Amino acid sequence: MFVRVTSNMDRWKGRVALVTGASVGIGAAIAKSLVQHGMKVVGCARNVEQIEKLATECVSSGFSGTLFPYKCDLSVEDNILSMFSWIKVQHQGVDVCINNAGLALPENLLSGKTSGWKTMLDVNVIGLSVCTREAYQSMKERNIDDGHIININSMSGHRVVNNAVTHFYTASKYAVTALTEGLRQELREAKTHIRATCISPGLVETEFAYRLLSENQEKASATYKSIKCLQADDIANSVVYVLSAPPHVQIGDVQMRPVEQLV
Repeated sequence: MFVRVTSNMDRWKGRVALVTGASVGIGAAIAKSLVQHGMKVVGCARNVEQIEKLATECVSSGFSGTLFPYKCDLSVEDNILSMFSWIKVQHQGVDVCINNAGLALPENLLSGKTSGWKTMLDVNVIGLSVCTREAYQSMKERNIDDGHIININSMSGHRVVNNAVTHFYTASKYAVTALTEGLRQELREAKTHIRATCISPGLVETEFAYRLLSENQEKASATYKSIKCLQADDIANSVVYVLSAPPHVQIGDVQMRPVEQLV
């Protein structure tokens, strides 16, 4: 017997989601999609002007939710704590936390700069962990038992590609894989029904390669032309899929690649 599964986001209407790194690419697509489904979305990034433009677009499109831009540097813990304090005052707290912000710098293992390694860890691992902790505490103090924490990871968190400039970044994404499973276990020990999910895309056509290969824009462009890549909306759709799962279903990890991607 075949059962068709349809998206059911009704229970999230009017509730609050935090999306980090919401200014461009995957984060912007996720924020827009959740607003379209009626959620109150706090979108944060250092470049808040782009989120403000997106918020205006959401209003013009007549979406039922609202996007609230917030300027935040996720490598600075005080910025994150201030943001959660603001969310508490303005919206009581968060029900969904989408840890999307991340960056890759071309710092290999044999000669990379320590400062670059630290920057990647500060955002990809520490910033994500601080947001996770604060989101959980926000849910706990309001007796929210059906919240959801989603980490936007990468296929780099599941395999190591022979590309030296991505090796430290890959290590940070392996950390996200471990953190998500550790979070799931701690949530179970806490006897809560808050869920934890990891979404791991392969090659997505965003600004990612252009930032990683900033000194070789032709190579970055060729990366996206070599195959038909995933689009940011594909990842946003996977977030909706995860949030739409019945409350008793925990989707632990979504691994998604372009059909033409080799590894």
